[in-house]
Amino acid sequence: MKSFINNKEVFGESFLLESAKAENLYFSYAKDLPVIDYHNHLEPDVIAKNKNFRSPAAIWLDGDHYKWRAMRNFGVQEKFISGNATDEEKFNKWAEVVPYTLRNPLFHWTHLELKNPFGITEYLSGKNSEAVYSKMNDALKSDNFRPQQLLQHFGVEILCTTDDPSDNLEFHQDIKTSDFKTSVFPAFRPDVYITFTDEEAYRKNVQKLENASGIAIQSASDLLEALYIRINYFHDNGARISDHGFEFFPDTTKWNSTLDHEFREFLAGNRKTFSDPEALSGYLLKELCKMYAAKGWVQQFHVGATRNNNSKMLHRIGINAGYDAIGELYFAQRMSVMFDELNAEDKLAKSIIYTLNPTLNEVLATMAGNFNEEGIKGKVQFGAAWWFLDQLDGMEKQMNTVSNLGLISTFIGMLTDSRSFLSFSRHEYFRRLVCNIFGSEMEKGLLPNDEEWVGKIIQDICYYNTKNYFGF
Repeated sequence: MKSFINNKEVFGESFLLESAKAENLYFSYAKDLPVIDYHNHLEPDVIAKNKNFRSPAAIWLDGDHYKWRAMRNFGVQEKFISGNATDEEKFNKWAEVVPYTLRNPLFHWTHLELKNPFGITEYLSGKNSEAVYSKMNDALKSDNFRPQQLLQHFGVEILCTTDDPSDNLEFHQDIKTSDFKTSVFPAFRPDVYITFTDEEAYRKNVQKLENASGIAIQSASDLLEALYIRINYFHDNGARISDHGFEFFPDTTKWNSTLDHEFREFLAGNRKTFSDPEALSGYLLKELCKMYAAKGWVQQFHVGATRNNNSKMLHRIGINAGYDAIGELYFAQRMSVMFDELNAEDKLAKSIIYTLNPTLNEVLATMAGNFNEEGIKGKVQFGAAWWFLDQLDGMEKQMNTVSNLGLISTFIGMLTDSRSFLSFSRHEYFRRLVCNIFGSEMEKGLLPNDEEWVGKIIQDICYYNTKNYFGF
């Protein structure tokens, strides 16, 4: 395999491209396409304010639970991960771990991000960490490495952040009225209002929604009205996407008048608990999906995770700290019931299903194929490999599943799902892999020896399908 030039310089121009066909496809058709990152967790205030990052640790390590998990796996003290060590100390500890990440995707991602945009073409280790830190730190002080400039550098045409319905979207508005060329749209993520395990936290969230919507929320119907007001507000501010994350897909058939009355009592403070949060979640979700369809939005469903497994560290650090895992709950039948009911009423929006559990790839890919519609290419998508799976093996399995059970030619491609401004190298990673898959099969005679034909399919997967699907 010719992905490595030598033992001194990291991945060369042919990285992941194992044939001449793959190289031709990548450099002639995929490499220079714009990026549409339709799902990420970048902070809009950071983009709008466009200030220099304080250090390499700030842009590279803060909140990066991939790196945090690897460091914990290596036995690094928590103070160098999420604790109070200095930025340089944390960076040096990460650098010491990097040589031992061989065959983990972090080894690839780390060096791709050092190479682009920093121009650092040597393998990182404890031996050169101080020099690498210094070079990155100097670069981050320049205007070219501020958030907006980095997005332009990576060719990002459009990105969609992930936002609470109560957000006033002021930073999206600031970006829109600025001269920044990348379009930054909000995405509607109402999970904290429709799912809960902590009653006190839920009531506080409802209060936030009341303040944002101007609606006194005293019932489930009030809650839906408040969310509808916010959907309209998001739509007026450019939103065309919603997003939901579930450990399990809720039952959408359980809601009844008794539960409705109990929920009213719960909201009024007459009950400390509510007996069936899942029934509430299923009811609200189905009604929200109807609202999305009426607006012409795309709805996303992230399923198959089990979160916050380490209760000790949850109390110490909080959520999104690297203690989540692949879940094993089965939920396809419930999803089928909801999709079918919505589809029967012509109220099923374009939908993307992501799973964190690869054993459900075929299940959910075939589920997606049940609800397509004339005039729309790939209306229901089996989405890109997500989270623990957005590495070479996981991405290839996901694309093989789409190829075998659907049409890879209608696939809407890659997204970062990241909080990092350096993670856009994953689009390059994905594009190289796609070109290698198609190029290898062309070499074997499994696909036509026609680069223009195959190259057009690759361009669609990497850019045009996404642009057309969302209507950007």
